[in-house]
Amino acid sequence: MRLRRALPAVLCVVLAAGCSTSAAARPVRPARASRSAAAENPAGPAPTTVAGYYAQKLRWVTCDKVFRCARLLVPFDYSRPAWRRFSLPVIELPASDPAQRIGALVVNPGGPGGSGVSYALEARSEIAAAVRARFDIVGFDPRGVGGSEPAVRCLTGPGLDKYLATDDTPSSAAQVRAIVAQARLFAQSCERSSGALLPYVGTRNAARDMDVLRAALGEAKLTYLGKSYGTYLGTWYAQLFPTHVRALVLDGAIDPASTGISMNTVQAQGFELALRAFIANCESLPGCPLGHAGVAPALARIQSLVDRATTHPLDNELDTQPANGAMLLNGIATALYSQGYWGILRSALAAAFQGNGTVLVELANALFERSASGQYSNLADAETAVDCLDRPWPSALGSWRSAAATAAKAAPLFGQAIMWGSLPCAYWPVRSYPLAGGGRSALARGAPPILVVGNLRDPATPYRWAQALSRDLASGVLLGWDGNGHTAYMMGSSCVDNVVNRYLISLALPRSGMVCP
Repeated sequence: MRLRRALPAVLCVVLAAGCSTSAAARPVRPARASRSAAAENPAGPAPTTVAGYYAQKLRWVTCDKVFRCARLLVPFDYSRPAWRRFSLPVIELPASDPAQRIGALVVNPGGPGGSGVSYALEARSEIAAAVRARFDIVGFDPRGVGGSEPAVRCLTGPGLDKYLATDDTPSSAAQVRAIVAQARLFAQSCERSSGALLPYVGTRNAARDMDVLRAALGEAKLTYLGKSYGTYLGTWYAQLFPTHVRALVLDGAIDPASTGISMNTVQAQGFELALRAFIANCESLPGCPLGHAGVAPALARIQSLVDRATTHPLDNELDTQPANGAMLLNGIATALYSQGYWGILRSALAAAFQGNGTVLVELANALFERSASGQYSNLADAETAVDCLDRPWPSALGSWRSAAATAAKAAPLFGQAIMWGSLPCAYWPVRSYPLAGGGRSALARGAPPILVVGNLRDPATPYRWAQALSRDLASGVLLGWDGNGHTAYMMGSSCVDNVVNRYLISLALPRSGMVCP
């Protein structure tokens, strides 16, 4: 099971059951504005010094009717700025009230591997009107992601189909060997297809790129909204450039002090907590496919469904993909990212108990941006490449066995699968470089107050991470939401939205630790 740290908030699963109209359930639009013949690199020769990159002027052209598009050059290696370069797509929705404009708000939806261009295209539904009136909304695809040139590429569509459908809940040595084989293949494919990029696509470099973007936008200081993995990008930025911060909203926070192994265990517990909330809600409704006997029997029934599908896949009416245990588990997890998907999950489980896994497979495919033709965006490739650089990971298989066993005890349904899903990092060809600090060492000293937002039942980024990040940051201020789903801003809480809007516009802060109902 290859769950991501951060599902882009613009995900919607277009199913026969229909989409929710909640803020988190809107369609993913292709990042067609990310590449335009008229929006090429800045005029003149390519920069050869760091100062030259900072001096770039964005050449904006109209795109997608009301947006403006450009491209930004950044160096592969900031210590060798004259060497190779990334060309990154940038998109901007101009402020709706130019007379009251404050500046630019840079946004990132998460991932790692989520497209900031696609997220900004949905700005009118993902960012409050009061904020859009005062700020230009700016999205960019980080180095190696989406419309970045070059971009990380690893497995082809059929290869990813097999990789994502691999059973990550092994009960035999043969099943462990299958997991290891797929993990090695993924790492080797990334090295073969994108080896020259892999040392340079980590979050530290992406944060430096964001400062180049800040300068190219003409902003003296950065105003930023980062969701989920985007909080880690924002944390890196604040650590590297504390005096360049105006306001950072870090929503659905990641704990920078955690190792990869500990993050997987905590995330698995987050999904279990979210699933329990879904079950409790389902059982309060008539016709719940899980029955009305309580949470524990319902969890057992779901576990039994997944186990049976591992050996005897369910029907899949729309594709040749197997509706096996791995795909069902990914589909269930996808629906936990937003309470708006709970109705779809009820219908999907009802069908699955009747032997039809089509809807759950569609949900799983949406998680990794697989098209109906069987092609994937580079999200899964970029996510793994960044994750393997950003955290320390063990290399010995025995360490992974032990970690999987521990995770399974902490989170019986999701623990093993999430842990084994990171195994490619054991064979990654590039060493990690985690963010220094956190825990006992305060981060981003000298930065103004930074707003950290957490959802009490967030499946992908549990609330304890928001609490940890607010403590890790020298100027962290914590805002909680007693809600369901992944992230909090524009997810249905007027309390959260108002606090975030006031902070972005006027830098007003809540009492740290405040929890919105």
